[in-house]
Amino acid sequence: MTDLPFAATTPVSVSRVGLKARDAESLAAYYREVVGLQELGRAYGAITLGAANRPLLVLEPDAAAKPDDPRSAGLFHTAFLLPSRADLGRWINHAIANKISIDGASDHLVSEALYMTDPEGNGIEIYADRSPRDWKWNGDKVAMATERLNIPAVVAEVPAGDAGWQGAPENSIVGHVHLRVGRPDDAEAWWNKEFGFDTVARYGGQAVFLSSGGYHHHIGANAWQSAGAGRRDPSRSGLAWVEMRSDNVASETSREDPWGTVIRTVRGKA
Repeated sequence: MTDLPFAATTPVSVSRVGLKARDAESLAAYYREVVGLQELGRAYGAITLGAANRPLLVLEPDAAAKPDDPRSAGLFHTAFLLPSRADLGRWINHAIANKISIDGASDHLVSEALYMTDPEGNGIEIYADRSPRDWKWNGDKVAMATERLNIPAVVAEVPAGDAGWQGAPENSIVGHVHLRVGRPDDAEAWWNKEFGFDTVARYGGQAVFLSSGGYHHHIGANAWQSAGAGRRDPSRSGLAWVEMRSDNVASETSREDPWGTVIRTVRGKA
C-alpha cells in the first residue's frame, strides 16, 4: 500500500469529475481500457469509475447533447495523478503496446505528464509528481515550465521483471482539473474568494494556476482557446461538474463559477 499523493492531503483537493456523455458506454470503455479506471457502479444511468474503490469519474448519459465546443468555457483536461514515477512508466509502456494516441508529453518541473483526448473531446492528463522537496519556489510562486518529457528515463523507473500496467493503481487520484474560461483573472478572483485558494503561477494573462496547502495546482484556468467566452451552454456534452473535498465545510454545497460550471464541495478526508 502506498501513501496518498501530496495533492490529496491539503485542506482542499479535487475529489471527482462529472462528464456529460453522448455515448456513456463507449466513453466508459475508453476510460477503462486507456486510463485504467475500474467501473465501480451504476445508478440512474450514470457510470462511476475509479481506482481501488476510490470514485474519480462519473459519466452522465445524455444522447441528445450537442458536442462540446472547445472555444467555450468548460473542461481543458482532467488530470489523473499516479502515485509514483514507476507507475507513469508502466502506463507509458501500456500506451506504446496498445498504440494509444498521445497529444503531448511534457516535463513541467514539478511533474511529468502525458496528454490525450477522449472520444468526445474531453482532455486527459496522466501524470506523476516530482517530490515536493524538489519544487522551486520564488516567494509564493512555484516554478513550472513545459519542456520535453524524457520518456526513456521515466520508463527506466519500472523494475526489471515487473508485472507491468495492471490498471490505475491504489491511491491514484484526480490531482487537478484544468478549466477553459473566458478570462483567467475572473477565475483567479473566484477561486481565491470561494475556496481560499492561493495563486501559485501565472502565464501572462492567458492562464492561472491555483492551489490549497502548497500544492503546485489543484485548479488551472486558461483562455488559450476560449478568450471572452460567456456562460456555458447546458445542452452540450463535456464537463458536468467538479467535486472538491474540503476540511472546511459542514455539509455538501454546490455553486457555479462565473461561466456556469458547477463546483460541488463535500466534507471528508481524501
